[in-house]
Amino acid sequence: MKKLLPLTIFLIVFTTYAQRPQARGGQRPSPITITGTVLDQETNEPLEYATLVLQSLRDSTKITGGITNAEGKFAVETMPGRYDVSVEYISFTSYQLKAQVFRSTTDLGTIKLAPDVAQLEGVEVIAEKTTVEIRLDKKIYNVGKDLTVSGGTVSDVLDNVPSVSVDVEGNVQLRGNDDVRILIDGKPSAITGLNSTEALQQLPAESIEKVEVITSPSARYDAEGSGGIINIVLRRSKLQGMNGALTANIGDPARFGLNGNLNYRTGDINIFTNTGYNYRNSPGNTFNNTNFFDQDGNFTNSITEDGTRERLRKGINTNFGVEWYVNETASITQSIFIRSSDNSSETTNNFSQLDTDLNGTSGFRFDAETEDDNTFQYSFNYDKKFNDSGHKLTYAFQYETSEEVEASLIQQNGFDSETVRTAEDQRRVFMQADYVLPIGENHQFELGYRGDFNRLETDYDVVFIQPTIDELGITNPSNVLDFKETINAVYAQFGSKIKKFNYLAGLRYEATRLIINLVERSDFNRNNFDGFFPTLNLNYEITEKQSLSLGYNRRLRRPRSFFLNPFPSRSSPTNLFQGNPNLTPSFSNQVDFGYLNRFEKVTLNASIYFQRATDVITFITEDTGEDTFFDGQQVSILRRTPVNLAKNDRYGLEFTTSYRPNRNWNINGNFNMFNLITRGDFNGQNFDAENLSWFVRLNNKITLFENIDWQTRFFYRGPRETAQSRSKGIASVSLAFSKDLLKEKASLALNVSDVFNSRKRISETFTPFFESDNESQFRVRSINLSFTYRFNQKKKRNGERRNGGDDGEFEEQG
Repeated sequence: MKKLLPLTIFLIVFTTYAQRPQARGGQRPSPITITGTVLDQETNEPLEYATLVLQSLRDSTKITGGITNAEGKFAVETMPGRYDVSVEYISFTSYQLKAQVFRSTTDLGTIKLAPDVAQLEGVEVIAEKTTVEIRLDKKIYNVGKDLTVSGGTVSDVLDNVPSVSVDVEGNVQLRGNDDVRILIDGKPSAITGLNSTEALQQLPAESIEKVEVITSPSARYDAEGSGGIINIVLRRSKLQGMNGALTANIGDPARFGLNGNLNYRTGDINIFTNTGYNYRNSPGNTFNNTNFFDQDGNFTNSITEDGTRERLRKGINTNFGVEWYVNETASITQSIFIRSSDNSSETTNNFSQLDTDLNGTSGFRFDAETEDDNTFQYSFNYDKKFNDSGHKLTYAFQYETSEEVEASLIQQNGFDSETVRTAEDQRRVFMQADYVLPIGENHQFELGYRGDFNRLETDYDVVFIQPTIDELGITNPSNVLDFKETINAVYAQFGSKIKKFNYLAGLRYEATRLIINLVERSDFNRNNFDGFFPTLNLNYEITEKQSLSLGYNRRLRRPRSFFLNPFPSRSSPTNLFQGNPNLTPSFSNQVDFGYLNRFEKVTLNASIYFQRATDVITFITEDTGEDTFFDGQQVSILRRTPVNLAKNDRYGLEFTTSYRPNRNWNINGNFNMFNLITRGDFNGQNFDAENLSWFVRLNNKITLFENIDWQTRFFYRGPRETAQSRSKGIASVSLAFSKDLLKEKASLALNVSDVFNSRKRISETFTPFFESDNESQFRVRSINLSFTYRFNQKKKRNGERRNGGDDGEFEEQG
């Protein structure tokens, strides 16, 4: 049998006893002592830090108690009287004695506690492995001791979660689909900021408790995100007393950080915070070669660009809150989140040009950019439980503000060329109410409302210095964008369990109102769209270890403000990104069929899925028809922009498996293969394409001598193809080592990300008028050393099992 130690210490709340009537003779009764020993029922080993609670029956506000020592023994002094007695230990069933009369010192003897799997979800687990819980409409990955992300960021954690991948530029994809809705604690959050990619790379990995992957969302979830939803749950304990962990890290390229998650609970008040400061230097590089052709297909000229980029990210994130347990059935939580970052980057492009006579010119472009981000969010949550059967009401309100100012001075061939300043100011109000009503033991009805009110103002100002805007012969792109988005939604769903069969059926209605106003051009666009979004999730338990599932949902992809913003963003003299204010939403229908089987040492979770989407938002590359001066020569400017294409079909196969040969070695893998078929035309050009791609992730973890853990992670993403581009496959390997110190109160971890420095995007783009070869590396190989200290916590040891399932790195639970 295996041993499970607690993760946090219960601090007993002592209350002052009221004055009792004096005994005969004018003397108060003498205190007595309650003693006993608490053992693990499975191992007969003592349970240190188990909690004894004595509650007076005469006055329920009088509570006293104590905790066990290393031998599992307790000795609590109290006054004679009648008490309810309970003995509690994290993830174990409680021991109860009701209405006990204690007149003298009493020994309760040996008390044995049995593991309680149902409590594990509510415990802050500092786990050795990452466990997986399979629910009717989602998979929950309780983040464990993943060595390769220690001292890393949320992006690093997501890149190791099955079904999820993070590309070389930090964009999150779910089953290869980049239209993913990212939530924090079940709600849209200011933590993700105006640029979710940048924000997720600044939030420390140690702040995450679990990640919920929702590929077939039920009606209670927002309908946005055709790829599904990723919900990041931040770590927060509810145990009595002070507990938490601090992590410090340092690495190369230059990085360091200090992050902490702390909790203090006394009585009915729980105070919590996740706070961290991070400094990161992220160098990258790009290469681009473009050949241009005339209408007859004859070569006209070529441009080669070789660039480097130094990105410096430094800032603080803090989430501070107070949870008040009003009574046994209600709680109120209020919190504030503040993020402030001071970022900068320096991008250098060395370029050269060849004409039809192979005459060459060369030069360079230098872009020094500063970026200031400030975010504030206030959150209010009310939870009311009407009984223990699940009858409850929850309400959430959020108000957030985000400000981001980017300013750059671009130099070309040593001379000031242009200045660009972008100031974004966002205000968002969010509210949500959910009501859950159990009907009998096996049925449940849910009803809810959600309102999301967002306003984003973007002030884009460009000044052309040399050559001037008149010499360039282009329209000044400076303008102010006023973007407003209002979403109101209601939903209802009903679930039931009939023997081995479960189902959850729901319907959601969403009304969206968009206003895109280009103030200086008096260009006003209004886009209103409503929709019904049915969902259905089915599950059938073949045996205790095997089950089948079927999910259907209708979803949409709203054009983000970034996609709608018509202001050009230049990455080089000849390439820019520009939004399209005429975008409309894309709607999709998806079916997912899953199979789960738990063998003795192997767990297999597989699914096949199909998705059909219409008016698909797709990025294309086109010639703007405008030129820029390149050492006295005019060169075409290319634009990458989103457009609505006709439709696409996505077929996919995915499976996750884990295998544990012995207690010191475990292996797990995730494989996803999908075929994407696109059909559509735009501006007379056909964009039909068919692409079969895949990605695979393998983790191997083994315990060496002196309990040193060694983890290796391999990731490969297969080649991809669209109507205009082809990308080669990308492979990377990461290594990590970890050693526990100070009687498991601390851990030291060393990890090397992308050992062979191979995580590069290599692609080619082809149109009738130009062809280009591209290579980019967003992040180079990095080395990171981190130290974590846990106080009033104990870590779950290697190889421990409390849930009866497979003990792999990704353990499946029903």
